[in-house]
Amino acid sequence: MMNDTYPKILITGAAGNLGGLLAHHLKNRNLHLLTHRKEVNTELRNLPNIQIFKADLAKKETLSAALDGVDVVVHFAGVLFKANPEKFLPITNTHYFRNLLEVAVEKKVKRIILISFPHVEGETTPENPAKGTLDGHPISAHATTRLEEERELFRCCKEAGIEAVSLRVGMVYGKGILMIDAADWFNRHYLLGVWKQPTWIHLISTEDFLKATTAAIEKESIQGIYHLGDEGIQTLQQFLDRVAIYKKYRKPWRMPLWMIMTAAWTFEKYSLLFNTQSPLTRDFIKIGRVSYYGDTSRMREELLPELTYKTFEEGLETF
Repeated sequence: MMNDTYPKILITGAAGNLGGLLAHHLKNRNLHLLTHRKEVNTELRNLPNIQIFKADLAKKETLSAALDGVDVVVHFAGVLFKANPEKFLPITNTHYFRNLLEVAVEKKVKRIILISFPHVEGETTPENPAKGTLDGHPISAHATTRLEEERELFRCCKEAGIEAVSLRVGMVYGKGILMIDAADWFNRHYLLGVWKQPTWIHLISTEDFLKATTAAIEKESIQGIYHLGDEGIQTLQQFLDRVAIYKKYRKPWRMPLWMIMTAAWTFEKYSLLFNTQSPLTRDFIKIGRVSYYGDTSRMREELLPELTYKTFEEGLETF
């Protein structure tokens, strides 16, 4: 894409979980790492090819320096573990992203990659996978606002002549993934529960996620919507049970939905009272109960022809 040289890459949310993993994976590239309050990994701070910028997506004027000379933006930044996401996500997932888009247009960025997820198309299954459309009707605040974010991305980039890419990522698994590590902690202490209704999920290993995202950054003429996932077909319950057996834990409890919702409500109230993170919210449960599976044909054709781990069974060694 960049005349046989690596592009200059801006990663937003570079001190977060997936953003931090991508930054480490690309640590030999020319990187701009955007953070807000958290610090990036110590290993990345003193490398000469990496510049770190503190900025606030709510304040457009703070973004200019981070975008100077940037060719590709990869956008992870967002707020997740907080009570009442229905109130703040319309701001953080749309208004903040619009600020980033406007400065990226001014700075003549060539490609913008949004990290999204298949839930934006609503309920999908292996028999009826998400196809890469923008006319879905999701039920959760997380998915609804991310769909609005995608629509804004493609509208803005079309007007500005920028390559727009949405990577709709299934559940990323492996050590170092916050949700997986949290589930492991709960399971290790006999506290992990899941609802009884089977929920189809599309998985991808950390290694394959990073490879596919790197290809989306560096390959020529990449634009549009790509679903990232492996070849496995399983439910959330099957996945959690199999990982528990592999790690020699007991299988997660099957719990009534009201009990899980009550736990989420409790976490949210505690978060509001003491201004802490909420590891579980009712909207997380709402989005989590929606089956999701994406058509990965574009990923296989243009980004990642061969997976390192074709199914999570092959990738159990990464846990």
